[in-house]
Amino acid sequence: MSSSFSKGSARSLGIAIAVVLVLGMIAVPVIGSRALVQDLFSVLTLLVLALNWNMLAGFAGLVSVGQQAFVGIGAYVMFACTILWGLDPLVGVLVGGVAAMLFSIPMAFFAFRLNGAYFAIGTWAVADIARLVASQWTALGGGTGTSLPKGTTKDMFGVPFVKDLLDVSSAAAADAVTYWLALALALAMLTISYVFLRSKMGLGLQAVRDNLEAARSVGINPTRLKALVFTLCAFGTGLTGALIFIQITRVTPQAAFAVIDWTAFVIFIVVIGGIGTLPGPILGALVFYALERLLADYGTVYLIALGLLGIAVMLFARRGLWGLITDRTGFDLLPLGHAPPAPLSETRQPVPERT
Repeated sequence: MSSSFSKGSARSLGIAIAVVLVLGMIAVPVIGSRALVQDLFSVLTLLVLALNWNMLAGFAGLVSVGQQAFVGIGAYVMFACTILWGLDPLVGVLVGGVAAMLFSIPMAFFAFRLNGAYFAIGTWAVADIARLVASQWTALGGGTGTSLPKGTTKDMFGVPFVKDLLDVSSAAAADAVTYWLALALALAMLTISYVFLRSKMGLGLQAVRDNLEAARSVGINPTRLKALVFTLCAFGTGLTGALIFIQITRVTPQAAFAVIDWTAFVIFIVVIGGIGTLPGPILGALVFYALERLLADYGTVYLIALGLLGIAVMLFARRGLWGLITDRTGFDLLPLGHAPPAPLSETRQPVPERT
């Protein structure tokens, strides 16, 4: 009883700390510098990308190496909405997410015919095709890309209000708006992932990952479930990609469809944090950000350090840093397991004796 009480108390304490951290992050644009807002925006967007990839690889068993396709499509469609069709960039973010989701349907039709390493290479090939197509879009600069018109982000929805509210420049207000959107996206993705994975569909998804034939035998349709997760993760990744390039304000095929920036680093974050867990990508994103800040000025040393850390984690902590923490402490902030049903002898009510 004391063990369960201590676990319950630790979980309550963890939730309380998380709430305080979220409230503190909401207040960052008010009390922090613009540089801090931009740095945390980068961390949050990488976290959302990591949560989406973790859902695919960690829970659905779909190791995609083509997530940069959805980032690039979201970014390019957002630029098209703003430059060609005169829409607000934030509306373009939503349209970019929908476009990425629609693109994932034919991509899934092709990639789901492949398994394992072939699936990974197949998604990479499709993403590279998307990059080549984007480089032919002459209305958006072709291979050299294009920039948002000057002053576009300053006129975005909500920016004038935030500017007056915080008494800051238009550029700082635009950073605050995109930061709050990235924070909302990260919290939404984390919440939706937790609720989904605790549902019957989420349990079915994990059953498909662990044993495909056993999942089929209990009535689960693996292809339909994987396709649903694949398209929804494409939507979240496309939204994030569009939001990232609002802050960058310039898009090129090489930047928008960069496999290193939007897939390799994301895989690193998930693997070192703990694949198949929800707190793992959070911890991985923080570690990645810390290493980036400490070693970015050392050129190739930075990439070597990332590689060595990844190798060390894969050798000595197969479940990632968060798995190492839970193994040592027994504490899990967002547990996804379900308690087994009580034995029949404990649930059966005694039959009253006849008099």
